Amino acid sequence: MPNMRLFKSTNTKVEVFLRKNLFYKGFRYRLHDKRLKGRPDIVFPKYKAVIFVHGCFWHAHEGCSISHIPLKHSRYWVDKFKRNRERDHQVYQWLTNYKWRILVVWECAIRKSEFFNFDELIDFVSCWLKSGAGSCEVSGNDELPNLNIDIKCKVEVVRY
Repeated sequence: MPNMRLFKSTNTKVEVFLRKNLFYKGFRYRLHDKRLKGRPDIVFPKYKAVIFVHGCFWHAHEGCSISHIPLKHSRYWVDKFKRNRERDHQVYQWLTNYKWRILVVWECAIRKSEFFNFDELIDFVSCWLKSGAGSCEVSGNDELPNLNIDIKCKVEVVRY
């Protein structure tokens, strides 16, 4: 069996890349807040919103080319992925009950989306945060979700 302590669970490359770009856009956040169930990757208390950056492999992203079940110890991995998804669902329920908005950004949306580029993803996240839109998920296998908001979200970059 693999030694799971060898794998990073926080501050992965895709997570750091996303949050650095959000910081550049002027957003301030907390990282891995222990007060919230599931320790979300990025927490925006001002907007009562959290972002989870899910690795496609670890969270068994359906329909994604990055996600697969290893051939060695496949029973172990199937059970592991099932537990991960069940835990994710429990965390989402808890956060929703406490009125937090949740955005799940899949690794494939940051690494290699076929439908949008990274700048469009950052603009989407900015609009999602500022608009107060409901919880949603961004995958590299689909187009960006429709936020169903009435106002045009304008994101300005403040340079110092």
